[in-house]
Amino acid sequence: MKPQLKPNCPNFSSGPCAKRPGYALSQLNIDALGRSHRSKIGKAQLGEAIHLTEQLLELPEGYRVGIVPGSDTGAMEMVMWSLLGPKPLDIFSWESFGKGWFTDVSKQLKLEQVNHYSSDYGQLPDMNQANPDNDCIFTWNGTTSGVAVPNGDWISSQRSGLTICDATSAVFAMPMPWEKLDVVTYSWQKALGGEGAHGVIILSPRAVARLESHQPSWPMPKVFRLTQGGKLIEGIFKGETINTPSMLCVADYIDALKWVQSLGGVSASISKSQQNLEVIKQFVADNAWINFLAKQPETLSNTSVCLTLDASAEQVKTIIGLLDQEQVAFDIGAYRDAPAGLRIWCGATVEKEDLERFMPWLAWAYKQVCL
Repeated sequence: MKPQLKPNCPNFSSGPCAKRPGYALSQLNIDALGRSHRSKIGKAQLGEAIHLTEQLLELPEGYRVGIVPGSDTGAMEMVMWSLLGPKPLDIFSWESFGKGWFTDVSKQLKLEQVNHYSSDYGQLPDMNQANPDNDCIFTWNGTTSGVAVPNGDWISSQRSGLTICDATSAVFAMPMPWEKLDVVTYSWQKALGGEGAHGVIILSPRAVARLESHQPSWPMPKVFRLTQGGKLIEGIFKGETINTPSMLCVADYIDALKWVQSLGGVSASISKSQQNLEVIKQFVADNAWINFLAKQPETLSNTSVCLTLDASAEQVKTIIGLLDQEQVAFDIGAYRDAPAGLRIWCGATVEKEDLERFMPWLAWAYKQVCL
């Protein structure tokens, strides 16, 4: 029978993601709106966002946080254009974004010493192939495949190369071994449900040393420049952004950070994401017609959960449309380059009760279309 209870919030999009429970625009501190981002109040809010990020993520001493333009994509490209070149590069990809970074380094930067380790959707490459003497690029969580790196054990503590991690749908939802990560990028529109267009870069002291000792051989657009006169532009990591940010988006980010703080910190937001995943794991275990795209249980993402159905691509599309029409799940179609299926966001801004209410609707829609 058709279920009766509907999710209170049917927003299961993988980006921008659901706003935090209880979110209201009226709760934002909008004192900096209409003011220069370089004013005292503007820089104070940007500085607060950086400080809260450092505090909540419990970053090691000497790590720097900067807010940059262009979402996670802009942050990653800024890093690649600025840091790569001095060493051979190992790059790991198993979904569309990782493959995009390989395209950048091979066809745009035209690096010659590149080892590309890739696998199909649902699989994780052998990360132990990483050479500690080489630089390394990888995504922590494959947002379009639902496959995540289970840990950082494969990263050498004695490495001489830099580890560059695209962690846009992992930060605030998965444990991160910061001491093994030299560069991390993310966008706050993912695990925190923030607004788009801004990225975050986290640099270790080793990454800063590379920036200050390496001069790229290619032209550097102004928006990519992290150094001036061979020295790090420290202002970027104190709230003096490269270009004009949206102070409304910054206020929104601060609101999300304070919400994580109120939960009990990142350990609490990670736990919430994991509990959300358990709801879907139980549903998959109870229904033979649905499976995780991830082939190995230890690589299963607890944020961008990707699922395949015993259904044709056209039937999947009809199921998604039916759920949207019933207003029980919005924006849950698989990424355009991924196999046909569903992608359900399970980050901490999603409530477990909403997933529990949604699962019977998913079963109902499947039976309406496929049985």
